Amino acid sequence: MTDQSSSYHYALIGRALKIIDAEPGLSLDGLAERMNMSPAHFQRTFSQWVGVSPKRYQQYLSIGHARRLLAERHTMLSASNELGLSGAGRLHDLFLTWEAMSPGDYARGGAGLTILWGWFPSPFGPALVMSTDKGICGIGFAEEMGAEAAMEDLTARWPKAEYVEDPMALAPWVQSAFGAEPGKVTPLYLIGAPFQIKVWEALLAIPTGYVTTYAEIAGAIGHPSAHRAVGTAVGRNPISFLIPCHRAIRRDGGLGGYHWGLPRKRAILAWEAARTGM
Repeated sequence: MTDQSSSYHYALIGRALKIIDAEPGLSLDGLAERMNMSPAHFQRTFSQWVGVSPKRYQQYLSIGHARRLLAERHTMLSASNELGLSGAGRLHDLFLTWEAMSPGDYARGGAGLTILWGWFPSPFGPALVMSTDKGICGIGFAEEMGAEAAMEDLTARWPKAEYVEDPMALAPWVQSAFGAEPGKVTPLYLIGAPFQIKVWEALLAIPTGYVTTYAEIAGAIGHPSAHRAVGTAVGRNPISFLIPCHRAIRRDGGLGGYHWGLPRKRAILAWEAARTGM
């Protein structure tokens, strides 16, 4: 799979997901027309990349899907000894390794840190990806807030770092992150306060296609009454998609919030459910 082919299909599927989310009742013919493709070609391409037909994918975006996930594929974090809330290695079906910045380094606001960045097409719209030499430290989506606001959002987290635009250096990690090169390891570098990192560790333990609740995360990290603080830490996750804050939902099955916009959260959950056969 070439970089050019991957970029084209990421952009194409990203556009398709946006249209489906905005107009869930659109027919296959209508979708294909909006994509300037024949119905047969569009269905074949969409099914190849998403794993199911456009019609089936639309069902994953329905309002009841999160509730079904909670009822049928709820990961009880506090009850499982297999989740591995610390350490590094292969995390479920994703090849991820991670390392966390020390609290002292975090307190310095990124001073002395060089962060590379670049914009990339993704199945969920334009993605801003940032990394240190140790791994990806930030992924943000610009579809809802715009490119300038997304850049300001991530850079404000580490205000004293030096930022260097270098998409070519990031490309291999980005391709593995979004599945263009299955089996390739994607390193992550978690930059946050100690409590935030505990929450992000718990998120990393949720398998693709499953969800958990904010209350379960609080219990899993040993702070069962800290629901609000957990919710804040989930919202401050800088590495969206790979640290799956989209898999945290409310106890009643509601989606809750999402820093990069609820349409992105719905699209990512539906994408994962489609690819895992939920």
